[in-house]
Amino acid sequence: MGRFKESVYKNFFFANALVVVVILAGIFLLLIRNSLPAFLEVNFLDFLTGKVWNPGGYSESSYGILSLLVSTLMVTAGAMLFAVPLGVLTAAYIAEVASPREREIIKPVIEILAGIPSVVVGFFGIVVLGPWIARIFNLSNGLNAVNGSILLGIMALPTIISLAEDAITAVPDDYRQASLALGANRWETLVKVVLPAALSGIIAAVMLGMGRAIGETMTVLMATGNAPAMPGSFLDSVRTMTATIAIELGEVPFNSTHFYILFAVGLVLFIMTFLVNLASDLILERYQEVE
Repeated sequence: MGRFKESVYKNFFFANALVVVVILAGIFLLLIRNSLPAFLEVNFLDFLTGKVWNPGGYSESSYGILSLLVSTLMVTAGAMLFAVPLGVLTAAYIAEVASPREREIIKPVIEILAGIPSVVVGFFGIVVLGPWIARIFNLSNGLNAVNGSILLGIMALPTIISLAEDAITAVPDDYRQASLALGANRWETLVKVVLPAALSGIIAAVMLGMGRAIGETMTVLMATGNAPAMPGSFLDSVRTMTATIAIELGEVPFNSTHFYILFAVGLVLFIMTFLVNLASDLILERYQEVE
């Protein structure tokens, strides 16, 4: 009877895992199936390297996503520049410095931050952060890549902090005790021993936070200006791939080239996010093997 129950539980959990894999594969196949008709009309190389996104052009439509791709990577990179130092330092403080009482306060706040709807974060970017950026840089408005980067950084913080804290906490206490026994203080132990030992886990946390930033839609749609042109700096308005799909898919004619090309944009975004998450999983696996 015990073996039967164990077999049932094993098959049940395997079935759940299989459902997840099937759903992921189904999404991937759906994107491929709906992307292929687009490339009967649009050259694949022109799609990836074209700088002009103008699906509704009067004389000729253009479906180059290079500007959208650059905008997406620019905003994501800016978000990481903002979130990585703040997130890792916060994680180090929670794991190594904060008292139990402080942890009880800080960790729920981080969880609340993770639960804030992206549209609320977008409103914050429009009402508060945008005018502030416009005043500082003497711009007509603050809806640009800087705004989107800061907002995406805020949204990536909970992921980075939580996973980085787990990685730091997982460092064996023997490392700390050995460092202190050799005469290092707590700060030197943290910087020269604990953080390097947790580096693989911290990198994985950063990459998962990057995946979170790449796939965000509403925040960048509301706060980056949505100009489908090649950006020259972080002070320019940009349009990401996610925002393009959200803006145009609801009004595009069904079964048109424009309709299918948006699925192709989604496929590129899916592959980017998949590669980032795959890399983070490989790093975490290596980190666990070392431990």
